[in-house]
Amino acid sequence: MDGSVDALSQATPAELVASAAAGDERAWSRLVDRYSPLILAVIRACQLNRVDAADAYQTVWLRLLEHLGRLRDPAALPRWLVVTTRRECYRLLRTERLSRPFDPHDEAAPGAAALLVDTTPIDEELLRAERRQALREAFAQLPARCQRLLRLLLADPPARYQQISEQLGMPVGSVGPTQG
Repeated sequence: MDGSVDALSQATPAELVASAAAGDERAWSRLVDRYSPLILAVIRACQLNRVDAADAYQTVWLRLLEHLGRLRDPAALPRWLVVTTRRECYRLLRTERLSRPFDPHDEAAPGAAALLVDTTPIDEELLRAERRQALREAFAQLPARCQRLLRLLLADPPARYQQISEQLGMPVGSVGPTQG
């Protein structure tokens, strides 16, 4: 792994957008790696079928590619992706609902109220996805030693302080204060 790849893992959204807009394929790949979980969480919350979910995922990345050099606030990329994904999901849900045959004389058919999309769970899942993404971004900003320490402490089961001390080459008494 060379220094430029490491620099990309520490890059801000605005830096990645600028590099990708300038044609840096590694920056584009880093954007996809970093923000795919966020996009997929929004798609899952919208409960699209597999085909529509795949279409939404591809369309969101296509929209970003089309708008990459024209984003008003590249630092707000996560929010832009959430809004774009949500709009694409709603568009697909509307299209699917409009193309679904409906027989008003069929007693087993869902009522009009059942056809409406409830946005409450989507909003809750969206907030959780945004928090997870913010946590991933904050974690990526930590020094590598702190990232290794937290990974060891958050492993299932967590590593003992003695193991952490040996792996990171730090005194056992420093593990707790460093974690703090």
